[in-house]
Amino acid sequence: MTVPPGGYPPPYHPPQGGYPPPGYPPPPGGYPPPYYPPQPYYAPRPPGTNGWAIASLIFGLLGGVLLGVICGVVGLNRAKQGQGGRGLAIAGLVLSALWALGIAVAVVLLLVFDDGSVRAADVKAGDCLKELPASGLVLSVNTTPCTEPHTGEVFSVMTMPDGDFPGQSAIEAYQNKCGPELVDYSPEAAEDHDVGLFVLSPSEDSWSQGDHAVTCVATTDSPRTGTLKKQ
Repeated sequence: MTVPPGGYPPPYHPPQGGYPPPGYPPPPGGYPPPYYPPQPYYAPRPPGTNGWAIASLIFGLLGGVLLGVICGVVGLNRAKQGQGGRGLAIAGLVLSALWALGIAVAVVLLLVFDDGSVRAADVKAGDCLKELPASGLVLSVNTTPCTEPHTGEVFSVMTMPDGDFPGQSAIEAYQNKCGPELVDYSPEAAEDHDVGLFVLSPSEDSWSQGDHAVTCVATTDSPRTGTLKKQ
């Protein structure tokens, strides 16, 4: 650079366009996108146990056979769709089936071993007795349809007034009413010498248990079929 005579050199001016930016020049194609750390992985939430299966198990334990079966079937269908509870639904169905089987067995046993025994205080006019009890002071008797062979037919039930046990004399007064009652029930039976009278009456013990009935029974020596009641 030459310095003009008698003066200082001219000041320095940057080249046209200004200084280049500080640092390194940008890479070809520009800067890469910003970096973000990967999101944490969460396992999918497992499906819950469906309420139908739970309900089936509860009803199966409590003996609700019909509801247990319905809830069990619906619970199995829900389990096929991905919900839990298949085992509970099956358990509910099994328990309901066991309840149903037990009820059926109980009914069969009742039908097989039922001897027609009823409380003596519960019989009513028109009931027939398979056989007569050994005493009139009994708690139960064996009833049978009048179309079946029987030796006794109830024709009147008279209820004595409430209160303390009235004593034997008061009971005998009611027993004496059985004859006129038979005339009203069946005049033919009242005149038949083969027909006798048997009376079921309360004892002092049964009176305290609510038995206040004097029950009149027409009897025959040999079993007969059909009713004595006048048509």
